[in-house]
Amino acid sequence: MDGTERANEDAWSSADTDVLEVEEASLEPHEYRFINHWRLRGDIEAISEVIGDPKGYQHWWPSAWLDYKGIEHGDEQGVGGVFRYKVKGWMPYTLNLTFTVREVRAPNGYTVDATGDLAGQGIWTITQDGSHVLVTYAWRVRAERAFIRNLSGLLKPLFRSNHFWVMRNGARSLVLELARRRATNPEELARIPEPPGPTFPHNLRRRPQRT
Repeated sequence: MDGTERANEDAWSSADTDVLEVEEASLEPHEYRFINHWRLRGDIEAISEVIGDPKGYQHWWPSAWLDYKGIEHGDEQGVGGVFRYKVKGWMPYTLNLTFTVREVRAPNGYTVDATGDLAGQGIWTITQDGSHVLVTYAWRVRAERAFIRNLSGLLKPLFRSNHFWVMRNGARSLVLELARRRATNPEELARIPEPPGPTFPHNLRRRPQRT
């Protein structure tokens, strides 16, 4: 089975996002909470390694993660590490976020605190389920950037859809990255498609080179 066949097989993996309507009623308009679920064929160690490397996101998930900058390395596990990213969804704006690694539970998950245009916390939970890995990302933030904060009362469904797009592309991109890492020769590697790229206007610039 070559890399493309593996990627196609893994295309049966799923991704969805829950919006908790009961909890949403108690949130301010500019607050958001999502529970994201990925079910991916693979091994927990391999998937945890990808998710736990913040420097690599711009390479395997280029539709959303742009302009990485490492600030602090943290301890041997990475706790206390600080990094900055410019991120985007399908809408034509970017957000500047700073993440601090709060907890490392590898291979079972990670917790990060976010500040900047969005402020809150993200929690990755990763478990093996037979031949698949279940990945849950709980993301609870409040908008600090003025235009999102001020327009959330009116445009919250649109901002939600931006998040849904990001996470669906993340699942697709991780499937391709896993196939790329399993490739056993250059020919097999060359047959694996590139991950989805960013939307306008960032689709006009050159992507960072993968190593």
